Amino acid sequence: MRNSRRKARVLAFQVLFEVDCTRHDVESVLQHVLEDAKMEPLLEEFAQRLARGVRARQREIDGIIQRLAPAWPVGQLAPVDRNILRVALFEILFDNETPPKAAINEAVEIAKLFGGEASPKFVNGVLGSLMAEREKATLVSA
Repeated sequence: MRNSRRKARVLAFQVLFEVDCTRHDVESVLQHVLEDAKMEPLLEEFAQRLARGVRARQREIDGIIQRLAPAWPVGQLAPVDRNILRVALFEILFDNETPPKAAINEAVEIAKLFGGEASPKFVNGVLGSLMAEREKATLVSA
């Protein structure tokens, strides 16, 4: 099932990448991509939840990316990296269905598949910063 969920994450990433680069409507892109993907209904729902969730919270997610990677304006990040981070941050912060470490590992694997040479390290570093922030907040509030 894990690889199937990866396929759903990749699909959500691809939808978001296309929407980001072309300004196409997320629903029409989702419909088109899902028709070609021929995934089981639960995985389709997961991919849709990720893509729609990111779009609904994109401004908030982009603000988090900016805070975690201040040297890189979000608009200047490689679209691949930007959208991988968006999916992972949505999963970690808002979806709460996937353990954070698993979401990070999946994001790094997707970065290896679609990103440049530095993408996996960059994605891992940004998401690692988020986890360090969360750990620090937990320690402070304990």
